[in-house]
Amino acid sequence: MIRGYQFNKVEMVQYTTDEGSDAAFEELVKKAQRLIEGLGLAYQIDKLAAADCSHSMARTYDIEVYIPSMGIYKEVSSVSNARDYQARRGMIRYRDEEGKIHFCHTLNGSGLATSRVFPALLEENQQPDGSVKIPEALRPFMGGLEVIAPKR
Repeated sequence: MIRGYQFNKVEMVQYTTDEGSDAAFEELVKKAQRLIEGLGLAYQIDKLAAADCSHSMARTYDIEVYIPSMGIYKEVSSVSNARDYQARRGMIRYRDEEGKIHFCHTLNGSGLATSRVFPALLEENQQPDGSVKIPEALRPFMGGLEVIAPKR
């Protein structure tokens, strides 16, 4: 990687070389995957067909979580590789060891779509009594609370 942008301690935008492009893509997919795994949600990774990708993207994977009430998986994050398309438009270049100028490859991954993660969290963690077990990863942000109990 030539340079990365920090987004909540997860690099979700990367500029890289042609040779490092595929490895950087896999790294971003793994980071998005770890976010979902940390929440303990059921998920799948969907490779988009070329016709479903943005015209500027060479490759896109969607990370989707299961929403029990809907009975389907919904996209919560997307990782894309534009190869050198965006760099050519923005004139983003680098010099190799021999001094030759190349266009960077640009990659990006979206953060989590909370409007879809939230229902998945509630539904997948709801207990028979109506309470909701808070995933371990979120407890520090919930003042150490382990369960949200319904009002009686």
